[in-house]
Amino acid sequence: MFTRLRSRRAGLAYGAAAAAVMIGGSLLGAAPAQAAPPAQPYGTVVTPSGVNERQYPSTDSSVKGTLAYRAQVGLTCKVRAQNIDGNTVWYLLRDEETWVTARYVDNTGYVDYCKNVMPSALTQSKEARTAKG
Repeated sequence: MFTRLRSRRAGLAYGAAAAAVMIGGSLLGAAPAQAAPPAQPYGTVVTPSGVNERQYPSTDSSVKGTLAYRAQVGLTCKVRAQNIDGNTVWYLLRDEETWVTARYVDNTGYVDYCKNVMPSALTQSKEARTAKG
């Protein structure tokens, strides 16, 4: 009788352990998915009040939208423009034709200057390259 009871308990314990492993494994696989950050380079808004998206890299330019605190956005390129609290860099957003000041956006990955990313016909033509004066 004791042998049968022991083997029955052992079977129940084994079954409970197997069920716990199966449930635990399925719960681990069901963790909520986090959104992947945009492809590099991208920026993260670091000011709790958010940052304005502007038509041009200047506070004199019209506001086209705002980015919330910790928002992550793709960056196309950067320019030097209006000084905002000691920082003259502005980023052109990848998915919008708007600008944000780098003062309130931390970049991840190298952000090249717009003159290198989007060369202009005015500066890259044969005539412009050979012009004197």
